[in-house]
Amino acid sequence: MTQKLEIAIQAAIKGGLAILDIYQSADFGITQKEDDSPLTKADIAAHNAIIEVLSASQLPILSEESKAIDYSERQKWDIFWMVDPLDGTKEFIKRNGEFTVNIALIEHQKPILGVIYVPVTDVLYFADKTNGSFKIEHATSFTLSNLLKLAARLPISKTDTYSVVGSRSHQNEATQLYFENIVKEKGPIAIKSIGSSLKFCLIAEGLADAYPRLGPTMEWDTAAGHAIAQFSGAKVGQIESDLPLVYNKPNLLNPFFKVTR
Repeated sequence: MTQKLEIAIQAAIKGGLAILDIYQSADFGITQKEDDSPLTKADIAAHNAIIEVLSASQLPILSEESKAIDYSERQKWDIFWMVDPLDGTKEFIKRNGEFTVNIALIEHQKPILGVIYVPVTDVLYFADKTNGSFKIEHATSFTLSNLLKLAARLPISKTDTYSVVGSRSHQNEATQLYFENIVKEKGPIAIKSIGSSLKFCLIAEGLADAYPRLGPTMEWDTAAGHAIAQFSGAKVGQIESDLPLVYNKPNLLNPFFKVTR
């Protein structure tokens, strides 16, 4: 597991540095995908950098920016990498820094390892099912071995007021109603907004107590954050049933879900 975690961390940081090269430029090369979501030069550069590193593991890779792989092929995979090279492309375009690189290792439809790297702040979150979840700042200033030794175990904080985290760019009426129902149950709450998979990270750190997602997400959007939140002691489950999210489904669209501490 440690070897795979090291590979995933190296890949995430390399992808993040590729993103920063373009973030600091004047031209993002923005185009639109078939689903009208934005695509930039940074998405592609990060994808290429990550694939180059992960390929050394000789495990299959499913990335948001790779060519679609049919379920007839994917269903043969017992273990594989799930990659979102740039999660929060809208935040990237807004230049607010709230975007991440997400890499997860999926085994038998469950995330067993997750890495989230925040390029602008140089913060790294990582987790595996054996050792738990961790955070380290100034990640690129450490050697890999020291990084693993010196990272802080999550959670490291606790909220004073029940806190709910929502999306910076994907709020909707259903989410607002969910917040109102929490107020009826819990009393006054704090509402925090942040982009990309950083919502999972707030839960993992203990800075928020709940993250309901009542809008569309794909498996690569959630897999790494799922691992980091879950292995910090939080619970990730479907909104209606509490059944866990599973991965490598025929349709890669997630059901609505919630993350709670």
